[in-house]
Amino acid sequence: MGNPTGIPRSLRGGRLIEAYALFLCLGFALFTPGRLSVHASAQQQAPSTPANNSQQESSGEMAVKDDASSSISEAARFRVNVHLVLARVVVRDSSGHPVGSLHKEDFEIFDNGKPQVISDFDVEHAEPAPAATASASTAGGAQPAVKPEFPVRFVAYLFDDIHLSFQDLASVREAAHRRLDALAPTDRAAIFSTSGQTVLDFTDDRAKLHETLNRLQPRPISGGGGIDPCPPISFYQADQIVNKKNADALQTAVNDYIYCANLPQQMVTTAGPEVEGMAAAVLTTGEHESRIALGVIHDTIRRITAMPGQRSIVLVSPGFLTPDLEYEYYDIVDRALRAQVVINSLDARGLYAPVPGGDASSSGQADHPIPGQPNPITPHVIFDLQQESVQQEVLSVLANGTGGNFFRNNNDMNEGLRRLAESPEYYYILGFTPQNLKTDGKFHNLKVTLKAQGKYDVQARRGYFAPRKVDDPAEAAKREIQDEVLSSEVLHDLPVALHTQFFKAADNSAKLTVMARIDVKRLHYKQADNRNQNELTVVTAVFDRNGNMLQANEKLVQMRWKSETLQSKLSSGITLKSSFDVKPGRYMVRVVTRDTEQQLMSAENGAVEIP
Repeated sequence: MGNPTGIPRSLRGGRLIEAYALFLCLGFALFTPGRLSVHASAQQQAPSTPANNSQQESSGEMAVKDDASSSISEAARFRVNVHLVLARVVVRDSSGHPVGSLHKEDFEIFDNGKPQVISDFDVEHAEPAPAATASASTAGGAQPAVKPEFPVRFVAYLFDDIHLSFQDLASVREAAHRRLDALAPTDRAAIFSTSGQTVLDFTDDRAKLHETLNRLQPRPISGGGGIDPCPPISFYQADQIVNKKNADALQTAVNDYIYCANLPQQMVTTAGPEVEGMAAAVLTTGEHESRIALGVIHDTIRRITAMPGQRSIVLVSPGFLTPDLEYEYYDIVDRALRAQVVINSLDARGLYAPVPGGDASSSGQADHPIPGQPNPITPHVIFDLQQESVQQEVLSVLANGTGGNFFRNNNDMNEGLRRLAESPEYYYILGFTPQNLKTDGKFHNLKVTLKAQGKYDVQARRGYFAPRKVDDPAEAAKREIQDEVLSSEVLHDLPVALHTQFFKAADNSAKLTVMARIDVKRLHYKQADNRNQNELTVVTAVFDRNGNMLQANEKLVQMRWKSETLQSKLSSGITLKSSFDVKPGRYMVRVVTRDTEQQLMSAENGAVEIP
């Protein structure tokens, strides 16, 4: 199985996230109806690439269209199902080692307690994909070339600088410096931040990575100024007061207000409504920050999806609250699963323990401990403990739901980042189609179990939200083609061979030609009008040494072969050529092909170095 797809809004929290989203979109592939188009740099604009084919076009037996707007959805209907639900599952044995020998029959999956039929199943091994058989040539003729070392693994380090404290950030940053020093030649790393003020796109330049890390600092949207608020209401406490109508939370805040403001007796009766108004303001600001953080996670997934290889995100955060935002972060899980992106989470607080009796630095609290007396379990400690648990929820859901790890309650940040930067060696993709699924946006609990006896730990998503509307199948189909182009997976469902050539017209420019030879005699055809009919969608893409797509071309091949043509004249197949204007350097090329009749796919990788 290739890249499974199915059902696939990004939240915008103000100008910061809008500017950040604009940055993340730079260089990202955009698939418009009927044509694959990309943003190219000013130095390497995508050239016009008319078809160059020596086969039976003149007799009306084959037509090649560079603009396939009328037929792309028909050519790309392979495994498209708007109700397919996916779950990435990691199974570990009693020693904590990933298990990769299980089969579809070993799993059971339950949707709201009801067993489901597993229709899609795949076992993924997180080893670099084997190099495709390809040949390259110099200007003088075709000959095998040594494959340049191209990236196979992309890790985006996303620092939640909106919520991180100076102390937590300093500890994690030192560990991150050590981790970046250990980058393998085929690794590429990027650094993003939820504030959008510290950004570095994927690179292997360690000096730039270290420099960007050093620029990180806490950038909270609220607070600051060195003045303690009166009363000190946390986001969690505000949620309890406003949304949950928690009388204890309100009374605690009122007591704090009376204490820190030194209210005279005649004003005590008005403290409640005033505190409720303050809590509402805290809640609004906290929700704004959470929406920004979730929006940036969504945009980071979109950015890393454009990278051709193993893709993971390391989210470094103390956690944050998401009241009434569950639909949004479960939607992030869905998007990550369909893009084959693993999200790993690190609780930057390490081994967290609230101070008994409250934080002495917060002078506004009314329940300060008495010197020489045992520290009491105060309402503030209770709220801190509850907040600790709740704000970890989003980190846990994102990691468990996408097959990642959640590192928490541990001060060894070096070990934490080491674990999180490495994907599990084996994981499984399970897919099922819920029967009579309503587009009501309601939450469905998921449970994945093993039939096999033994001590196994099964990690999988906890649930999903039903869609609020049905996606257009044609749009879902186009996204699937996009996913495969941006994968590094090699597929041989169709008989396709990849070759490359280049010609240097000048010292600083070259013409790169990518040829896909297709054995059309081995394809299956529909018989109509005394012709053998089928269609192929062929996408050719060129990537730079850091895995960024530079240019791409899409062709729709409409075949209407006579039987005698197939039997006698097409023994060598057909060859499709796509040409690109490039500069000297190292490039990876990828050709993805899919036919209409069998809905099968081929994906081949090649590489060329132009001196």
